[in-house]
Amino acid sequence: MASATDGARASRAATTESRAAAPTGSTGRTRRGPLRPEVWLNTRQRAAARRRVFYFRGVDIVASSFLCVVAIERLAPGGLMQVGLFQALPILLGALVTLGLMRSLGLYRFDSSRAPARHLAGVAVVAALGGAIACALGLVLPGETPVAEYGWWAIASTVVVTGLHTIWRMLVAQWRSRGDLTPNVVVVGATRHAESLIREALDRRDLNILGVFDDRLARTPDALAGVPVLGGADALLDHRLTPYIDRVILAIDPKAEARVRALTRRLEVLPIPLTLLVDPKGAAQRNEALEKLASASLPLLGGAMDGERRAFNKRILDIILSALALVTLGPVLFLIGLAVRLDSKGPALFRQRRHGFNQEEIVVWKFRTMRQEASDATASRQVTADDDRVTRLGKFLRATSLDELPQLVNVLRGEMSLVGPRPHAIGMKTGDAESARLVAEYAHRHRIKPGMTGWAAIKGSRGPLHTADEVRRRVQLDIEYIERQSFWLDLWIIAVTVPVLLGDRMAVR
Repeated sequence: MASATDGARASRAATTESRAAAPTGSTGRTRRGPLRPEVWLNTRQRAAARRRVFYFRGVDIVASSFLCVVAIERLAPGGLMQVGLFQALPILLGALVTLGLMRSLGLYRFDSSRAPARHLAGVAVVAALGGAIACALGLVLPGETPVAEYGWWAIASTVVVTGLHTIWRMLVAQWRSRGDLTPNVVVVGATRHAESLIREALDRRDLNILGVFDDRLARTPDALAGVPVLGGADALLDHRLTPYIDRVILAIDPKAEARVRALTRRLEVLPIPLTLLVDPKGAAQRNEALEKLASASLPLLGGAMDGERRAFNKRILDIILSALALVTLGPVLFLIGLAVRLDSKGPALFRQRRHGFNQEEIVVWKFRTMRQEASDATASRQVTADDDRVTRLGKFLRATSLDELPQLVNVLRGEMSLVGPRPHAIGMKTGDAESARLVAEYAHRHRIKPGMTGWAAIKGSRGPLHTADEVRRRVQLDIEYIERQSFWLDLWIIAVTVPVLLGDRMAVR
């Protein structure tokens, strides 16, 4: 009886997922289901879109600095070098007050709860206050500079800053309408609480509910408030929706402690934040809970979202260093590619599908180091010492890690980082078992973008993994890096990578 129930449950889950992927209407034509890769951005791309606000603040600072230089230069016919400190001080202080207040008052936070008119009014008031401070200081401080000069800067600063924020509000509205800034969530638990949550989220339109999963699949409906039930809770562990999910919501009654604990244990292996949402008492509390969920992933330029700042700093480091490396090493890359072609038959580059951030599938590039007919795209057989598949040149490229240099393109594209857990091939095996099945926390490696080098690499865990203990140590080092990651740690890892890897004679690659 139990096996029949399990079989029916599995059949139903497969049917539900198929219907979600390609539902058909009464006319028989395939309709687009909830997963729309041609429309949506995955989690990595959406995180990059949210970090645009950091660039906006940079534009604000550059524009204010330019206005300050122009205004100060007007104060003395001889140019900037002839301007006295007391002449320039009012403008500099006015600009600092303007930028500082906009940050401290949350005017760099583009959340949907603040109306555009209210936001722009706040910007104009703050800019005008900075201008008023500059004019007041111009009257008090010694000097012969007319107050009108400070007034000119105050008006220009207010107009320019307000104009920039107007343009950015329009851009943010466009990004929101496309869903670039809207968090994607899935709900675990097909409960009445989940149904009311979904209905209000659909009305608000600032939270995408991608699907519902339930550990009691046999007693759940096919859909909840129009959102499809995509399978049991375990189906979420390797579902194709995973790269698009920002947060998993447990809509389970907290009083069912055993069920909550069981679901938490099963789902905490995902590289996605897990939130237990208690059933709010009344529409106001439910609205407040949805507001927190909708704004949880949005960046705030301040200390509250330090993770966003770290991610921004990491991305800037990746762009600068990878671009410099590609330009500097361009001739070397060409010569290596030519040598690979001359050494053995086949293309110079080898492509392999690997897991990236949030289990996104990415195509990683390497110089080919194996004979073309022996290439192993799924890493079902890992490399061993004196592996007969590796070419003569390939042994040298692997020993020096020069075969990894094409991944600089992956870094520049934003699919990888210079520093992070090494990306493993999808379906990679350790012995006869899939590596991802050997360690419960394996997927936590995907909480950050994979890297060309990393903490594990410089600690001796590089190359193939032949035993479960080796997999366990690699995952432990990767999680340790994720918890400690910082701009300075990344710089240190990059600095020691070459001497550490070249001095490692024990590693087999």
